[in-house]
Amino acid sequence: MSDRWVLGIIGGSGLYQLDGLEVLSKERVHTPWGEPSGPLVKARLEGVDVVFLPRHDEGHRIPPGAINYRANIDALKRAGVTDVLSLSACGSLRESLPPGTFVVVDQYVDRTFAREKSFFGEGCVAHVSMARPVCARLSAMAAGAARAAGPKKVHEGGTYLVMEGPQFSTVAESHLYRSWGMDLIGMTNMPEAKLAREAELPYASVGMVTDWDCWKFEGAEVSVTDVLAVLKDNAANAAALVRNLAATMAATPRTPSPDGIETVLDTAIITPPEHREPELLAKLDAVAGRVIS
Repeated sequence: MSDRWVLGIIGGSGLYQLDGLEVLSKERVHTPWGEPSGPLVKARLEGVDVVFLPRHDEGHRIPPGAINYRANIDALKRAGVTDVLSLSACGSLRESLPPGTFVVVDQYVDRTFAREKSFFGEGCVAHVSMARPVCARLSAMAAGAARAAGPKKVHEGGTYLVMEGPQFSTVAESHLYRSWGMDLIGMTNMPEAKLAREAELPYASVGMVTDWDCWKFEGAEVSVTDVLAVLKDNAANAAALVRNLAATMAATPRTPSPDGIETVLDTAIITPPEHREPELLAKLDAVAGRVIS
């Protein structure tokens, strides 16, 4: 288990690169699960090793439902990442979370239905707990870094409903999700958070609010044009957040996650060794090599 921070950053809409990085290398990699969304940018920031991955690739080529989430998380794990920060654009379902707000997510409702959601399966079955789907320590550090970055508002805690997309919600859906108590709506944090947990990677997510979905104003609809206008400001604040987080990490010795995330597979794999499929085990070498080797 690493005693130094290696921060993996997954950049969402509007975040296809991060300025200010001391770039060491940039390469497209292959994983047993296929190709990641884009090149891995290995860099240094505030004295901390950073690996940046654009979730939609450079130029935003890949829609949410076509992202190879398994390859993305596997690639970060292979690159030595110890902790993952997700940055993603999202809509607000709450009056108190206007566009420009940064929300440090602590819960999810997964409404996606057409995505590969696990590294495990037939030949090696595992069930990880998602009761607390983010790392409390990393989330707290991200919240502090966000407050120092300068967005209009930082809200700590919130439930992110992940929809399949790529279309935006209907008005009926938007009001339904509000009645359920959801705070944010987006298309990308699932199965990403589940896969990070299976890979024993502490994960935190900052949702950058760009719009009101379609519940707030009569006749109002989400438009890409409006979203892009807010993204421009959000991107600058996101870059400052990452720099602040790296500086905090540089001044904080890394210890194992207080949530026990780096050892979650110890009690998750139910298939006994003699019944595990060798072909699947070979693909799990990075994600679960600690427990299946």
